[in-house]
Amino acid sequence: MTTIERLTSKFGEAIAAVINILDPDAIVIGGGVGNIEALYQPATRTAIQRHLFNPECRTELLRPRLGDSAGVFGAALLTR
Repeated sequence: MTTIERLTSKFGEAIAAVINILDPDAIVIGGGVGNIEALYQPATRTAIQRHLFNPECRTELLRPRLGDSAGVFGAALLTR
C-alpha cells in the first residue's frame, strides 16, 4: 500500500467518524492538508463510504477559498 493510499484510507475513516456524529452538509479541509489533491478524488469518497452508518454520503469536501492563508486572514480580522 502506498503512502497516498494509506492517507486516503485513514482520512476517509476519520472524516466518516465526523460525518457519523455531526452529519454536516460540507466539510472544509483547511491548512496545508487542503492542498492534497488525492483527498478530493473518488478513492477518498470510497474510503469515507466504507465507514459510514448511512448508505449514502451527501457531505461535500471543499477546499478553503483562501488557501493556506485562511488562518492568517481570520487572525487579522480578530484584531479589528
